[in-house]
Amino acid sequence: MKSTALFFISLLLATGSASAATVTGSSALVLASLVAEHSPQPIQQERGVMARMLAGNLDFSFPADQKITVRADAVTCRSSNVDITSRSCELTFGQKRVSLNGRQAHELFATIAEAGVAPDGAAGSIYESISHLICTIDPNEVKERAGGGAVCNFD
Repeated sequence: MKSTALFFISLLLATGSASAATVTGSSALVLASLVAEHSPQPIQQERGVMARMLAGNLDFSFPADQKITVRADAVTCRSSNVDITSRSCELTFGQKRVSLNGRQAHELFATIAEAGVAPDGAAGSIYESISHLICTIDPNEVKERAGGGAVCNFD
């Protein structure tokens, strides 16, 4: 057991503990929309546009030369496989921290998994986390319904 643990620790140190990832399309739009709902960064009008796109309502106007940027320093979600009613996420935006529980936490947890983040488990808990999240959304490209207009990068 000790040799296996040492192997994985060595592997993490050799490759870095985090790797950059990019997700596009539907997964990026949903991730950006769920994070934007709690972020202090996008202005209210942009949060409204994000919510409308998430709901499939593309009947809005948005300046052709503008995009929406959604950022978070970190998003960490936890779900228990012992207390199956327990799920939570913490979003960090600079000094601001937002805690989610229940359905909102589950939606974000599932979306992070959909974006390709592998879960990590320990003592009855399953964790998913991302850092340095930067999503760029072009609402006018999304309105074309051709699969483009949403990109998220994270570690």
